Amino acid sequence: MTPVFDDAFICDSVPAEIMDHAWATGWRHFGRHFFRYSTQQASDGSLQTITPLRIDLASCTLTKSQRRVLTKNADLHTDISPAAIDDELRALFQRHKQRFTHNIPDTLETFLGPDPTRGPCTSRMLRVFNGPRLIAASFLDVGQHSASSVYGIFEPEYSKRSLGIFTLLLEIQHCREANHLWLYTGYATHEPSVYDYKKQFRSTEYLDWTAGGWLPLPKKPGIR
Repeated sequence: MTPVFDDAFICDSVPAEIMDHAWATGWRHFGRHFFRYSTQQASDGSLQTITPLRIDLASCTLTKSQRRVLTKNADLHTDISPAAIDDELRALFQRHKQRFTHNIPDTLETFLGPDPTRGPCTSRMLRVFNGPRLIAASFLDVGQHSASSVYGIFEPEYSKRSLGIFTLLLEIQHCREANHLWLYTGYATHEPSVYDYKKQFRSTEYLDWTAGGWLPLPKKPGIR
């Protein structure tokens, strides 16, 4: 039986090697708020089992679908820099969140804190431009040997470009260049949910709450 817990604490600063350990034991954070929990209530009232995920970067290869996403977006310009929040990103976030019908996030600061340059750990952002226009961004925290994807946003009118997948592919590329071992992609659920896209990446592992260790995620049908 999966243990049931809901833990949280507040912390202003965490060393890189401690962030690695926190992610490896199922913790995540939004700003100063660190948390981990084993269950959540779905929109229909049912109980879902939380499943922390990470990608083994050394063995991860791309699917045909993911390679097509890279090809489709090869005309776009991308950059990476220390995470910061400005009015352009706030406006993009407000348009992005219109896609949701429940658990609608409030502000970008909900995920990043009021000023990500002040910690609690090193944070970076990937931005995607179509000409001069910002059309997508994602944010990731960086530890000593691993990184953790925090949140991604994109212009809804560009949904056919699969920009959420595209920015995650860019995060994988960045982490490999930095010689990281794992990219933590956040929480999904054991049951089907809107987070199932995270399970489409090869070499994904999940944290078994009962055993306390990471195991290969069973392959989903149709992934090649």
